[in-house]
Amino acid sequence: MNPFEFITVAFDALRTNRLRSALTMLGVVIGVAAVILLVSLGEGTKNYVEEQFAGLGANILIVTPGKVETKGGPPIIGAARHKLTLDDSRILEKKGYLFGGVAPVVFGSAEIRSGSRSRNVTVLGVTPAFSPVRNIFVEVGSFVTDDDVDAKRRVCALGRTVKRELFGNSNALGQVVKIAGTRFRVSGVMERKGVSLGFDIDDIVFLPVRTAMDIFDTDALVEILISVRNKNDIDSGKELARSLLYKNHNRHEDFTITNQAAMLSSLFTILDALTYVLGGIAAISLLVGGIGIMNIMLVTVKERTNEIGIRKAVGARDRDILLQFLLESITLSASGGVGGMLLGLLGAGAIRVLVPKMPVAVPPWAIVLAFTFSVFVGIFFGVYPARKAAALHPIEALRYE
Repeated sequence: MNPFEFITVAFDALRTNRLRSALTMLGVVIGVAAVILLVSLGEGTKNYVEEQFAGLGANILIVTPGKVETKGGPPIIGAARHKLTLDDSRILEKKGYLFGGVAPVVFGSAEIRSGSRSRNVTVLGVTPAFSPVRNIFVEVGSFVTDDDVDAKRRVCALGRTVKRELFGNSNALGQVVKIAGTRFRVSGVMERKGVSLGFDIDDIVFLPVRTAMDIFDTDALVEILISVRNKNDIDSGKELARSLLYKNHNRHEDFTITNQAAMLSSLFTILDALTYVLGGIAAISLLVGGIGIMNIMLVTVKERTNEIGIRKAVGARDRDILLQFLLESITLSASGGVGGMLLGLLGAGAIRVLVPKMPVAVPPWAIVLAFTFSVFVGIFFGVYPARKAAALHPIEALRYE
């Protein structure tokens, strides 16, 4: 028999017991679909996180007060020997030839009030550089300007959520609000950014950095954001920033510089591990499906013992019998693999439609891997029944009832 005839015989055998074949393939179908869906959720989550980071600026270095020791944890507030100041940001801006922007940040929380409406908000004291560095821009009016910073003007830019809560559909530009009991004029309304990494970017009020220092009675920065012009200069930019701050801090490295790309890489490592674990758990159902294939093939060998005896009597070799039953097992698993691929793709499409907020991305490698594994399962669990069939003695097989 040529290979085409072997395949034809295999399909004919499966069609003879269609219901049994379908039930046997069901385990493989479910396993392949589960692998594709779970891996797609993991990949979708990675894409979502990458988009969120990209939306907050590219090629970012984050300078925070406090030094992370080799075996220590994140910087501890108040542990720095030398706090970050506006002088540090000026040094970085003046001498940082690799930097596209340097944005000092003061952080605080305060009540904002307009007429009878009030709410607590996050307040950031910033400079004009914050807008391009963090990729956050005004939609109406103007952002913080250098003149605002130098003159310590009482102006503010409102996030979309804050503007809606205080003014509804009314025009907020030029209106007066009170922040921490001090009167401010609204100079701008930010564009809508939504929630990023669990934080509502629209629920922030932006003030000139020196004004925020007066409001919160501090001369310390919570962080300095640095954008590097070229992504290939990230490491060089980090070393340049470290050198400049080291000199400005009297040769004390009491600060930490974090690479946003490195943070993203670390997060991806965790997400990749989670994706592989989920895929591995789903693959267990494929193994269960393989056990079902072995069970059915053993039953098939017993049912077709006479047929095996007749084939051997007319000249079929052991390897012909082995190949015939092995191909039937592979056909079962491969057909289940195709069905699982279709079910997985349909499931991913259904999730996108029914739950738009849930990130789903079907990587081609997951489809290929799931299908290949399903075929491997057919081979692995089909070898024993096929060898058992091939080992039957023709005379004993013909006598079997």
